[in-house]
Amino acid sequence: MVTSLKNWAGNYEYSTVNIHYPETVDQVQTLVKQHKMFRVLGTRHSFNGIADSAYDLISLAHFKPAVIISHEKNSDSPAACLNYAELCPTLQDEGFALHNLASLPHISVIGACTTATHGSGDHNQNLAAAVSALEIVTASGDLVRLARGDESFDRAVVGLGGLGVVVNLTLDLLPTFEMRQVVYEKLPVAQMEAHFDEIMSSAYSVSLLTDWQTDYIDQIWLKQRDQDYISVEQRPNLFGATPATKQKHPIANFPADQCTPQLGILGPWHERLPHFRSDGTPSAGNELQSEYFVARKDAIAAIRAIAGLRNELAQPLLLSEIRSIAADNFWMSPCYHQDSIAIHFTWKPDWQSVRKVLPMIEAKLEPFEVRPHWGKLFTMPPKRLQSLYEKLPQFQELLKQFDPQGKFRNAFLDTTLFGD
Repeated sequence: MVTSLKNWAGNYEYSTVNIHYPETVDQVQTLVKQHKMFRVLGTRHSFNGIADSAYDLISLAHFKPAVIISHEKNSDSPAACLNYAELCPTLQDEGFALHNLASLPHISVIGACTTATHGSGDHNQNLAAAVSALEIVTASGDLVRLARGDESFDRAVVGLGGLGVVVNLTLDLLPTFEMRQVVYEKLPVAQMEAHFDEIMSSAYSVSLLTDWQTDYIDQIWLKQRDQDYISVEQRPNLFGATPATKQKHPIANFPADQCTPQLGILGPWHERLPHFRSDGTPSAGNELQSEYFVARKDAIAAIRAIAGLRNELAQPLLLSEIRSIAADNFWMSPCYHQDSIAIHFTWKPDWQSVRKVLPMIEAKLEPFEVRPHWGKLFTMPPKRLQSLYEKLPQFQELLKQFDPQGKFRNAFLDTTLFGD
């Protein structure tokens, strides 16, 4: 008997164990018509209550995990229940790829897209940018299809689960490609600041990893397409950083066998873009996460501001990661019309310590109009958060249009989008 339901990290307990597992779109429509309030539960990777419901939850885990690929249109239509670990090998077998992936492939496709989750790369938008169409069961039980070019499309893709149950989506595809991953160590902070743009544009995807406790960036992860590959023999020094000679885990002293292959070993895109293997434990496993977005132009100033919290970060932090994300057109995306830098924090599983330092981080980053990741931990007051999204009033109206009675609302949305 299920007595409680928790998220992936174990830090959040959901308010109900009433979970429905429809197997078809028709069954979703029937459930939505019959019940008062719902939220959709994906892979439970969110660290806050964005997917919670005090009433009922819908999981699409029992949907048939179909993937329909259009070779003529370079697109695919995966069932919304799929995660990237399930989807990507199928795309690879058919000769296709996605433009980017998050650091771990265990998350659901629709969950990542509806919260504007991202990978990295100066010219790479977040994962939602691959969506070209989606089908939503709205509060009335109707099935609505939105496609790129429709008036509501850019409003709805990053929908935070508030518009209904996304049962199908269509993704743009690229021809498959191979990659090589190389890690460099101990980049002096002064060199990082002086050559930030060069470093962040030095590969298809770049991650800077630090614990803020020294005067250097601990690791730089460079994910390079094979045709653009620069070997460590060709680049033995990256502004003072030197190539790692063995496989590395992002978190110091963690075993690296759970990570995707490094050391310049050639492999397919979906086995290099994530940091962690699909068959292994992602990151630390038992952890908390926060992430904050600032405009790319403010990157160095924001990084310096966080570095000023070195002492406060020492105890609760496992790791920080700095990545770049290209601007998009999605109303509720933290990167809406803004090339951005994301500063990610992987915390020890100690919420009492984390909740003390989050307001300090948010205060340091407030001058840069910082936006938090929707699915991770933050303490920003609702009115401040609301002020950061110029299209929020129109998005509120869209929520009411799709869901007049608030069937898909919950405490998280009521607080963050409508609260004082």
